[in-house]
Amino acid sequence: MQAVIMAGGEGSRLRPLTGTLPKPMLPVANRPLMEHIVSLLRKHGITDVVATVQFMSSLIRNYFGDGSDLGVSMSYSTEDEPLGTAGSVAAAQDLLDGTFLVISGDALTDLDLTAVIERHRSTGAAATLVLKRMKDPLEFGIVMTGDDGRIERFLEKPTWGQVFTDTINTGIYVLEPEVFDLIPPGRPFDFSSEVFPSMLDKGLKLYGYVTENYWTDVGNTDAFLQASRDVLARRVEVEVEGFELRPGVKVGQDVEIDPSARIEGPAIIGDNVRVGPGSVIGPYAVLGYNVLVGNDARISQGVVMDRAHVGPMGQVRGGVLGRGSSLDKGAVLEEGAVTGDEVIVGAGALIKPRVKIYPSRTVDAGAIVTQSIVHERRGTRTLFGARGVSGIVNIGVTPQVAVRLAMAYGTTLDRGSVVVTGRDASRAARAMKRAIIAGLNSTGVTVHDLELMPLPLTRFTVRSEQAAGGVSVRTSPRDPDVVEIRLFDADGADVTESVQRKVERIFFREDYRRPGPRALGELEFPPHALEQYTSGLLGAVDVRAIRALTPRTVVDYAYGPTSLVGPALMGRLGCETLGLHGFTDEHRPVLVAEDVEKMLGALADHVTNSGSHLGVLLEPGGEVAHVVDDRGRTVPQQELLLAFIAHEAAAGASTIAIPVSCSSHCKAIAQRYGAKVQQTPTALPALMSRASHPDIGFAGDPDGALLFPRFMPAPDALMTFAKLLELVAAAGRPLSEIIEDLPMVHVATRDVPTPWHQKGAVMRNVALSAPSERLTLVDGVKVAEDDGWALVIPLPDEPLCRVWAEGPTEARAEEIADRFAAIVYEVTHREAT
Repeated sequence: MQAVIMAGGEGSRLRPLTGTLPKPMLPVANRPLMEHIVSLLRKHGITDVVATVQFMSSLIRNYFGDGSDLGVSMSYSTEDEPLGTAGSVAAAQDLLDGTFLVISGDALTDLDLTAVIERHRSTGAAATLVLKRMKDPLEFGIVMTGDDGRIERFLEKPTWGQVFTDTINTGIYVLEPEVFDLIPPGRPFDFSSEVFPSMLDKGLKLYGYVTENYWTDVGNTDAFLQASRDVLARRVEVEVEGFELRPGVKVGQDVEIDPSARIEGPAIIGDNVRVGPGSVIGPYAVLGYNVLVGNDARISQGVVMDRAHVGPMGQVRGGVLGRGSSLDKGAVLEEGAVTGDEVIVGAGALIKPRVKIYPSRTVDAGAIVTQSIVHERRGTRTLFGARGVSGIVNIGVTPQVAVRLAMAYGTTLDRGSVVVTGRDASRAARAMKRAIIAGLNSTGVTVHDLELMPLPLTRFTVRSEQAAGGVSVRTSPRDPDVVEIRLFDADGADVTESVQRKVERIFFREDYRRPGPRALGELEFPPHALEQYTSGLLGAVDVRAIRALTPRTVVDYAYGPTSLVGPALMGRLGCETLGLHGFTDEHRPVLVAEDVEKMLGALADHVTNSGSHLGVLLEPGGEVAHVVDDRGRTVPQQELLLAFIAHEAAAGASTIAIPVSCSSHCKAIAQRYGAKVQQTPTALPALMSRASHPDIGFAGDPDGALLFPRFMPAPDALMTFAKLLELVAAAGRPLSEIIEDLPMVHVATRDVPTPWHQKGAVMRNVALSAPSERLTLVDGVKVAEDDGWALVIPLPDEPLCRVWAEGPTEARAEEIADRFAAIVYEVTHREAT
């Protein structure tokens, strides 16, 4: 017995799931529908299979091949244009010999095919149709049979007024070759509406076989979800891969489930899935291959397809998250809602029930989507965030994204320009940088690759080589699963917002420069970058004063690439240095808060035990230094900023740039030494942009980004270290005493959840809370109090408002912060109700 699998369906009613996938390839329980059918055929001894294909046929051919991997022999008949159910089978006539079975490749069933074939042979029928009784037969062809099972009447897709039976045609047939005599060649022809009625008219034997086995036509997204649930509930017998973790829970290979996560059966988890702490999977949940589930996420009654990502606190409540799609932090996909492939749902967004979002669309963070997104493409709020272009590795930032970003950036530069590239020690950064190099070269830009290199050294090389720009790829210090791509201008600072917008326009329009093969860029490896950086840094500090101090220091390189240049710099500065963790480790590209705390404790012990002047912990990215004074006390970044403002202003810096979120003590100290203060927005690119101006002698923020423009208008941990030694040498007293003389800083912060559409109302109400003369509008709204201030800024890439407040005491700062957080909360609560 041969079988014909009809696999040419486009599946228009299943869109957006079939936007990039033919209907037979739609996965149920992590296996394509057609694979379930092939397994059923093999189970009943049918191994000679012909597939009729048309829509996206190459995907089916590539997946099944010759069928040997599934224990069958597979051949194909391709329709150049749709021929109907009968016409497509007739086109495969040359591949068939004798009685054959026809079955749809996009249904789900555990039908007893052996019993059907036996019934066909016992009746001597020309055609046997598999029938099933359905409560709602309107979407199917209905069939009336006599007491002996012989078919008496057909009606295709009746109305309720036309229904004469609840027995429907499943589209599964056993046929004799004589049916081909009734099918005209080369034009569309249908079994139910044309062939079978013609057979009745001619008196040929047509019999029905009414099955009690499971059968469903996976014809729309509701049916797809129900089919998945039916597999989980074991209402249908199909093969499910994986080992049984416990009754009702199947788990694939290389799955990582945090011990604090909870799996509630029934559930299916595919290969290479990661489930984060506190998450709940199930009941009735299917996770495809390579799915990433963040902390405290919840997936129940729904399907998360291959390569998709559910962010922290994200929820899939009875919906379908398509292949490669991303549900960001706190976003919710409600019952019956479906996304196609490569959809990005922003943080805090809500996709209401039954909404459909077509492939490659983007839902803005905080949006509430009540209607399907079909034709329009929702643009992202921005490609760039506060830390360049960032996203989860191979989900938000893939090699394809990296290539396109590099092509867009390269297109903004003159052909033949030079761009410097560097990366951290992680494998992700290495892979993405390679993609970036390819993208830049393809636009005619030459790349000078520094390979593994601290981010500040990459910036410095851009300046020293007078390159057109630079790119650094690194793991995010906030999340080790996230990779950051930073683009630099010719000064080594992050590109300005105007350049970002230009890159974004090219990126989204894909309007890249595409030179011919002779005009492509080169890849070169510049020599002496480390030596040039060291010389440049030494030229920007008072080496003689530092050497006279003969400093003893402890330096923790934290497994970062600063260890490549740090020891040589220490020698040139005359330091007697104890180095810790002075080698790179691809498995530790960033430090989490617990790492920093632990390493600072060990650093403090080394400083006090060795009698050192100070110790520094250099974050792996090379931008921020954590400082321990001579008494083993960790110096808060706010106090370190004040110390440098005093030092640089006393040394002649006429203007100092600081973010609007800095303590008022910063301005007071600068003015004490005759320096002016310019306030900037809180984002680091804005601070770097201001530091590039020739009048700025120093810039810094309270988070540890310290900029010495004479050297480079960007933060550099090694420069911070060298300048700190200069500060101690100039003061002629221990660092601990310098810090003790500084005023106490009392700044409190609050983060208040704020939906995107309410941010404008929040800021209006904050501005109305005080007279205009008390307001500063550099970034957000800053309100002056008699003894302090409050600042409220809506975060650009999260549904939050951040509140800063300063007061003369810690209690007063907390009080002001609470008051303004209450204003934000009151507005969001009032708007919501």
